[in-house]
Amino acid sequence: MQLKHLSLTNFRSLTRLDAELPRRALVLTGGNAQGKTSVLEAIYFLAAFTSFQTHADRQIVNFHEARKPLAVTRLVADYQRGKTKHRLETRLILEPTGANGQRLRKEILLDGARRQVNDVIGHFNAVIFAPQMSQIIEGGPEERRRYLNLALSQTLPSYARDLGDYSQALTQRNALLKALNEGAGNSEQLEVWDEALAGIGARIIQRRIQAIQEIERFASRVHHELTRGSEILRLAYEPAYDPLPKPEGQLGLKIDTSIDRTSLNLKEIQEGFFARLKQIRGEEIARGMTTIGPHRDDLRFIINKADVSDYGSRGQVRTTLLALKLAEVEWMKERTGEYPVILLDEVMAELDSSRRSDLLTYVGGDQQVLFTTTDLSLFSHEFTANAEVWDVKGGVVTPRPGQMT
Repeated sequence: MQLKHLSLTNFRSLTRLDAELPRRALVLTGGNAQGKTSVLEAIYFLAAFTSFQTHADRQIVNFHEARKPLAVTRLVADYQRGKTKHRLETRLILEPTGANGQRLRKEILLDGARRQVNDVIGHFNAVIFAPQMSQIIEGGPEERRRYLNLALSQTLPSYARDLGDYSQALTQRNALLKALNEGAGNSEQLEVWDEALAGIGARIIQRRIQAIQEIERFASRVHHELTRGSEILRLAYEPAYDPLPKPEGQLGLKIDTSIDRTSLNLKEIQEGFFARLKQIRGEEIARGMTTIGPHRDDLRFIINKADVSDYGSRGQVRTTLLALKLAEVEWMKERTGEYPVILLDEVMAELDSSRRSDLLTYVGGDQQVLFTTTDLSLFSHEFTANAEVWDVKGGVVTPRPGQMT
């Protein structure tokens, strides 16, 4: 996977960017709030169709442009996947609606043909590391589910569509549970939504089981290298509906217990999920909500049998996150046959000198990698001599003289 050309219009502070990207490493340097991170955010948006900085798409529309009655943000990527060249374009259109309102409309075109998000996600791949992503480890379960969903949607066919279908079924089922709680609705309809939720949810659970095990294999190796063999990292999937039967008389397992669910087939997961929904139906009617399923899953990070989110130092959190992101790169390569574009936002400032050296060595191969930094001295002279450096100031990106892509 190689991103060859990037064109941005009215994206954040970048009113206009039109640039050929180098195959070698690229370092974007400049002061804070100048637009460096926005370049990485735009590239990632073309892969995931969502921002890693905000859940509201309208916030990425240039502020001054957004004040107009009609505003358009445009992102265009020319890239090569295998031996085939493609163009991916996304338009975010703020248009007037009603008396004084605005609505946001998203248009996506792949090779000139208009497409739906779920049909295009995963065609262009990118992995991003940013300091605020420590919330994947330190934040709540919803942060870890979002991480999983973004990574898996880019990599596993139809996963994004299943997420959308599951969300719709969950909304309908919750509405019915609430109505039944209030003495309205038809309880016989729950059977229909139970079947839908169990069918779609089982596919999501099975894919998460497989993907987490595969990512853990890479993450453990990378983490072992980054910590000079002093720590062992493990990923623990905690499904809200656990398809693996617990030993009789046992209420639960310790968090440092390794559990292998990969032998479970889709039918077993679906039938077990459906049966469990029926079993707790009375409880869920009383609460007016669905209490089990992929929408309540969690993922934990264990170092030397301790939960990093509870007991990890700041350095351990950083190293775990970096290992996770580098593992995501290798996992995508294994699954798709193509390296994703690697986006590293101020990562060098988060690491000590030995970890910086390890990282620069790690990404010095066939991957296309973009860094941002406020301090170019954090990079070795050998690295910058073989990389391309662009200055970013006031939303204007300027390649340094004498550099060739």
